[in-house]
Amino acid sequence: MRDAVIVDAIRTPVGKGKPGGALSGVHPTDLSAHVLRALAERTNLDPAHVDDVVWGCVSQVGEQSGGIGRYAVLAAGWPEHVPGLTIDRQCGSSQQAVHQAAAGVIAGQYDIAIAGGVEAMSRVPMGANLAGGHFGKPFGPLVGERYNHVEFNQGIGAEMIAEEFGLTREELDQHALDSHARAAQAIDEGRFKGQITPVTLTDTDGSTRLFDTDEGVRRGGTLEALAGLKTPFKEDGVISAGNASQISDGAAALLITTSEIAAARGWTPLARIHTAVVTGTDPVTMLKGPIPATQKVLQRSGLSLEEIGAFEINEAFASVSLGWQRATGADYERLNPNGGAMAIGHPLGGSGARLMTTLVHHMRDQGIRYGLQSMCEGGGMANATILELL
Repeated sequence: MRDAVIVDAIRTPVGKGKPGGALSGVHPTDLSAHVLRALAERTNLDPAHVDDVVWGCVSQVGEQSGGIGRYAVLAAGWPEHVPGLTIDRQCGSSQQAVHQAAAGVIAGQYDIAIAGGVEAMSRVPMGANLAGGHFGKPFGPLVGERYNHVEFNQGIGAEMIAEEFGLTREELDQHALDSHARAAQAIDEGRFKGQITPVTLTDTDGSTRLFDTDEGVRRGGTLEALAGLKTPFKEDGVISAGNASQISDGAAALLITTSEIAAARGWTPLARIHTAVVTGTDPVTMLKGPIPATQKVLQRSGLSLEEIGAFEINEAFASVSLGWQRATGADYERLNPNGGAMAIGHPLGGSGARLMTTLVHHMRDQGIRYGLQSMCEGGGMANATILELL
């Protein structure tokens, strides 16, 4: 029986998604091409042998429209016969891309596939692809009727999750500080160097510089400073900009094949994609999906929570990852051990591949047999993946 293994995984450093952010001058197609080229170079892959590039992207409008997965292949200079597919499962788009590439490999439709994704939020603002730019309009009257015309809002959903699990503002802010501290320590100890492909940037004066470190990580934060931030979703709420994910630019890519093909080509895979699932949940709170997705992936894998050595749960908001931890009882020290989206950033369509890249390298570096990743997704969904170290 065929399996699906990750030969290598690579990402850009994550830039702040605003004008003047490190990657704000890079077209998202070119950013995608950068990780494709770097992945091929690192693995000595002949791109002509790639059966498909499965690419996640959320805001598929403007510079990210028209099937950016295909244009990434062309921008990378790869042969024209190599196709590219663009998919949208909201924030989990590139995690879904990994699932889809792995399924194709296991089914025999692909021998070699690349999965990943991109989001350039400084160039294509979040929500730019929604009808009229308003969160309520794309869902239609029947969905509105089903949920009593409640407006789906992730920030309000995050507040509802915090209330459900009794999470205080101080607990959420401390979780954010932990995320930044862990990411800063990972940077200082060089843990990200093996997974990051630096991007050469050209400044306005024509000079070049190398961007090689995640831009959003903050040092020296305090609970007092975070407590002073406004709570925009609820007047007396607990969710602020300080305990939410950052708007970001970034891309990541993973090379997926079978263990037999990897051996024949002289590749030593990092991990096997052990189990992959997706599930849905209440679209009003929207962000609780990682909880049932974790239950589902553990049940399907036959593994227990205690057997998982590292968890990557996307920090869309602090209440999402901390609420997940409270619901599952997972060891807090194993949760996002190198920091998460509150510190590193959340380039929407690229985040699933970024998390998996960070997870698989951490598993290799620490000798962790099983790792689990899950992400909440707009509309009330979540992917979950278990990787097994090889």
